[in-house]
Amino acid sequence: MRLLVAESDPALGTFLQRGFDAEHYAVDLAANGEEAKSLAHERNYDTAILDLNLPQEGDLDLLRAVRAGRQELPIVILTNRTQPEDRARVFELGADDLVLKPFAFSELSARVRALVRRPRTADIVLRVEDLVLSRIEHSVQRAGRMIELTPKEFALLEYLMRHAGQRMTRASIVENVWHASRDSVTNVVDVYVNYLRKKVDASSERKLIQTVRGVGYLVRGETASSSDKT
Repeated sequence: MRLLVAESDPALGTFLQRGFDAEHYAVDLAANGEEAKSLAHERNYDTAILDLNLPQEGDLDLLRAVRAGRQELPIVILTNRTQPEDRARVFELGADDLVLKPFAFSELSARVRALVRRPRTADIVLRVEDLVLSRIEHSVQRAGRMIELTPKEFALLEYLMRHAGQRMTRASIVENVWHASRDSVTNVVDVYVNYLRKKVDASSERKLIQTVRGVGYLVRGETASSSDKT
């Protein structure tokens, strides 16, 4: 699952990033509104957490911009403003939930999970033939057999399955799974693909993870998706 956190307080932003990292989210941390807008439009997130300093109207531009570009993206607002009119304005502009500061991380995490579970177009369960990945349960099965993956292996498989049938370059994998520059391509992708093959393909006659010589990798096969948990 991929999460955008826009937080101007460096200490709080780092705290949230570490907390959601521990819960197996891939977290992008934006320190200001412009960075958050850019990330929201460039990448496909499951949820966005936006810190807004209400009630100044200009501070709502971030919410407007993110909602305008991503109509189905669940958005949680963090604020220390308790006035009913401020909260009403946030929901009018498209926020899905609002959490008042100070808050417990467990509460914020529970609210994010609740939003992610809401039925929407984004795939919650990915299927390629007999390979099933649940983004909510953070689980993988092949022909009914549970497969244990590390967080990075899971993120790599999820990325390949979301683009099943497409040739994904090593550069794009590094950028979207490791969140590193495309210029920093190393053999780490090849190493982790080999890890996946041993766990996903080794015991199956049909090999789903394919090498595209000179390009990168793809997951081949018939695909399907569902918003229901396995």
